[in-house]
Amino acid sequence: MTRPDRAPGRVMAQLAMVMNLDKCIGCHTCSVTCKQVWTNRGGVEYAWFNNVETRPGQGYPRRYQDQETWRGGWTRTRGGRLKPRSGGRLRRLLTLFANPVMPNIRDYYEPWTYDYDNLTSAPLGDDFPVARPTSLLTGEPLSIQWSANWDDNLGGGAEVCDQDPVVERMRQKAEESVRFAFEQAYMFYLPRICEHCLNPSCVASCPSGSLYKRSEDGIVLVDQDRCRGWRMCVTACPYKKIYFNHKTGKAEKCHFCYPRVEVGLPTVCSETCVGRLRYLGLVLYDADRVGEAAAVENEHDLYEAQLDLLLDPDDPRVQDAARRDGIPEDWLAAARRSPVYALAKRHRVALPLHPEFRTLPMVWYIPPLSPVVDAVAESGHDGEDVDNLFGAVDALRIPVAYLAELFSAGDPEPVRAVLRRLSAMRSYMRRVNLGDPADETIAQAAGMTGAEVTELYRLLAIAKYHDRYVVPTAHETDGPVPEAACGLDFDGGPGAYGGPFGEASGRPVPVSVETFHALKDRQTADAPADTAGPGARVNLLNWDGRGRPAGLFPPPHTQEQP
Repeated sequence: MTRPDRAPGRVMAQLAMVMNLDKCIGCHTCSVTCKQVWTNRGGVEYAWFNNVETRPGQGYPRRYQDQETWRGGWTRTRGGRLKPRSGGRLRRLLTLFANPVMPNIRDYYEPWTYDYDNLTSAPLGDDFPVARPTSLLTGEPLSIQWSANWDDNLGGGAEVCDQDPVVERMRQKAEESVRFAFEQAYMFYLPRICEHCLNPSCVASCPSGSLYKRSEDGIVLVDQDRCRGWRMCVTACPYKKIYFNHKTGKAEKCHFCYPRVEVGLPTVCSETCVGRLRYLGLVLYDADRVGEAAAVENEHDLYEAQLDLLLDPDDPRVQDAARRDGIPEDWLAAARRSPVYALAKRHRVALPLHPEFRTLPMVWYIPPLSPVVDAVAESGHDGEDVDNLFGAVDALRIPVAYLAELFSAGDPEPVRAVLRRLSAMRSYMRRVNLGDPADETIAQAAGMTGAEVTELYRLLAIAKYHDRYVVPTAHETDGPVPEAACGLDFDGGPGAYGGPFGEASGRPVPVSVETFHALKDRQTADAPADTAGPGARVNLLNWDGRGRPAGLFPPPHTQEQP
């Protein structure tokens, strides 16, 4: 809700994401699909626009959260103003041609391939030939010592977690407050993309002005024509989600799959997520108060200040202001249905990542709750009883203080409040699913009503495709965008998948927008694959198991009649 005593200022729209960490299984499908679609070219072999980290752990690049070293994000001056932690304009000018404050290739990893040719060209001998790793940068033999997922599944081990900057900060506040013992080890997965912040420090630090935040949807992009490769953005980004392409000399980053979202489709990482843990939606915010919210004095107030920026799309005053500022009606309708607004503002179960960086990140996270249930169940008590769950919130194997360092600038109260709401939802819905009368006192104990708990449950547990992804089409489009057509594209004509001068001529096979919409239709259609329409084609990677597509199975055996 907006403040009743303050009318909204300039209303702008932002596409945002929520990830439910309770559902992430660390399969890295999102990373692989993003890699194949957006970074499968030379110069960015080491770049992962989407990566999944094991927590506790060092992250990727190594120890990116240590801003005392990497100088990312914003810092608040004594006068209450913000300035990039990497320094002002004069400092950036003096270090324009030599900027040492950024990760080097060892903090990412030196990309490699294998000498597969040796497997077939090695001379005969007593030993089996091997494919030795070779550097993709130098072509020389390489000793592999680090990579993006090097510490995968090693959460809880002192050898890895002692290098976690979050753990270091916790130990500075209370020595020995975090101990790593095998029997107490627990880990969770943290998927990360560019945060597409409301107050991006990378945009403010770019000397050439190539980084910009789109006014229509808030996506932060790099203008490749204007980029001069100064790499100040790499230093300024506290999440280290901007990569330098050493072959093109340009900066590259996650662009929120803008070719897809412009036609109303979710990002690739969301579409292919096995756990269905990602939610996409539009939020409205007061652009005139972004600087004020990012510059609040106490870091513990940053979360509430960021929440206060989000405007209620059902408020008539907000709707009038949004129309005044040029936001179309279909975007207002999408904002009213936004799962991001519902999870972050209405139900208050999603938290921003490292709000203390003061960039106002717009990728939100629902903290994991599973270890609370496990801890209670192992003690012999009912692991779904709300009183037991509330009492066990502080018994998390991953301490609440650790989650607070990630999601609420070290303040444990917002994290406890989220975990209590999630616990109440589990206990309340368990009674409903078992046929017992709904107990309103369970919802009231978490500051909710039974209707709100049910709404949250439907969103987190059984939400359909169109409920998880509410992505409006671009302003200048009206419905699905078709690909450009050619008058010679009739079946069998010279323009059908080729040109009049052979397969290398003419336009390429239509795959972009058409395939995006085909994938969406396949995932939301009720008809089996083989009855989806005349001439329907089946992609085995997305086949849902229904029906018998032609050619997939041998024809049924029939006995010959005598």
